Amino acid sequence: MRTLDAGGTYLSGGPSRLLRAYAVTGGRTRPHHADLELESLVSTTDLGARRATRLGMEHRAIAQLCMTMLSIAEVSAHLDLALGVTRVLVGDMAADGLLAVNRPEISRKGPDVALLKRVLHGLRGI
Repeated sequence: MRTLDAGGTYLSGGPSRLLRAYAVTGGRTRPHHADLELESLVSTTDLGARRATRLGMEHRAIAQLCMTMLSIAEVSAHLDLALGVTRVLVGDMAADGLLAVNRPEISRKGPDVALLKRVLHGLRGI
């Protein structure tokens, strides 16, 4: 996890990385409410934008980053946070009304095979 200094510059994670992640999430590995999918799209609400300067470093970084809608996986990658930590932080911020989360629709029929084939074909073309 990269840490922001007071000026918004990233600092090296160093050996305290795991300890910091534990402290930020209170040792939790799941958000207080629903589990969030990696592909869930996250955006900062008006309330989150107004309160961003009063948030802790990680929460502020997420609020600033999500001014443009991103997936939870993208937030995790941009901030170099573990996915579990990102899910907990995003879930907590959503519960507080600071973020809006758009979860993917889950079909009871299972995944769309045609869509998966098109994705696979596209990945092979890269």
